[in-house]
Amino acid sequence: MSDARCGDPREYGDRARDDERPRVYDGRDGDDRDPRGGLMHDLDLPRGEARELVVDRDRVYELNGEDSRTLAAVGTFRIVPEPDLDIGHGTLGHLRAEGLVEAVDLGGDERGLVLTKQGRDLLESHTLERDDDASQAFYAGVSRSREIDHDSNLYATYRQEEARLRDEHGGLDIRRVILEQDLKREYQEFLQEHNRGRADSDGRPDRDEGEIREWAREHDLPYFDEQVHFPDYRIEYEVDGQERHEDVELFTEHYRGAHAASHSQTGFRIYVVGSRGGGGRSALHPRVFEEFL
Repeated sequence: MSDARCGDPREYGDRARDDERPRVYDGRDGDDRDPRGGLMHDLDLPRGEARELVVDRDRVYELNGEDSRTLAAVGTFRIVPEPDLDIGHGTLGHLRAEGLVEAVDLGGDERGLVLTKQGRDLLESHTLERDDDASQAFYAGVSRSREIDHDSNLYATYRQEEARLRDEHGGLDIRRVILEQDLKREYQEFLQEHNRGRADSDGRPDRDEGEIREWAREHDLPYFDEQVHFPDYRIEYEVDGQERHEDVELFTEHYRGAHAASHSQTGFRIYVVGSRGGGGRSALHPRVFEEFL
């Protein structure tokens, strides 16, 4: 964090930005092949090479486009291994010094990055509000320590999916990434809608199967075996003015039997992570499900 934090942040408004128009990602800022770029769709943060002063409440930070894109990727997927970000130690060291990220042990000699609370607050305070849809959600810290290994592989699958979609469509506009927990949270809100505010409620959802099937259909999620099935995350994107999405799920090679077979019906894009060796992280392999089985 810059020493400027000791003063009034308002003193640095003109230095932090030459004009007051929000920055909008249009694919031309930085490397348009950078998979992190689309994750900045709703962020009003620096995108160029030079570091600028960015004010968040009583704090002032110095950020450039590389810093912004890194924060967006880590905040979107909650935890990202340092090598997967493919950035220099100068950027990582700077973001740590600013108090925006911290390291998490992934086993062996590898570390992952997560946002600090300050990092998440910075992204949320510089997120543009959208009238038509929800903005990208960002997260700090580790929520499920037992699933760190699984969750730390998600960004790597996103990099491959983003590249595949871009090559397939000749260009696309990533709108946001929705994690499984947020899809499930929306589902739970739907289930509990009739109980909200009722003193006599026993907390049990009263939705019938028809209503649940209709909710799943509206959200383009598979429903079978008497339940809604959720991917690890959903990529929402736009091509030629049309809104689309891709659902992605990560499997380990230990997923077998009925659990694995049931997912053959989901239509999700499946990535399989191989077995570890020598304490290092596993390689990711996109596979059609029939090959996996």
